[in-house]
Amino acid sequence: MNARLNLIGLVVQDMARSLAFYRRLGLDIPPDADGELHVETTLPGGLRLAWDNVETIRSFDPGWSPPSGGHRVSLAFLFDTPAEVDRAYAELTGLGYEGHKAPWDAFWGQRYAEVLDPDGTIIDLFAPSDAG
Repeated sequence: MNARLNLIGLVVQDMARSLAFYRRLGLDIPPDADGELHVETTLPGGLRLAWDNVETIRSFDPGWSPPSGGHRVSLAFLFDTPAEVDRAYAELTGLGYEGHKAPWDAFWGQRYAEVLDPDGTIIDLFAPSDAG
């Protein structure tokens, strides 16, 4: 078997709201994508990230329902400095996105924070800790 991870897909309730969140994190997503049922962007390195609204998923999987009882996937965004993690967390929560874990210095040597995207997916924000 020669499988290669090529695409990560997210199921969203509100395409425009979800895309606005990811644009804030620096993803290049055209504004005219907000009204689409399926949107993709190619990330540096070639991995693609895609969004499908619930209706699109239910068009081929009528019994689909969102998972409950906790998250099953998270996306992690790397920043250059711990201060950038703090700023990103403050900006996103200041815009009304839900903070899941405020920035902290993780024992594994990174500044870390978690916010929820509009559909409840945990988004990790991290940077290497300052060398002491």
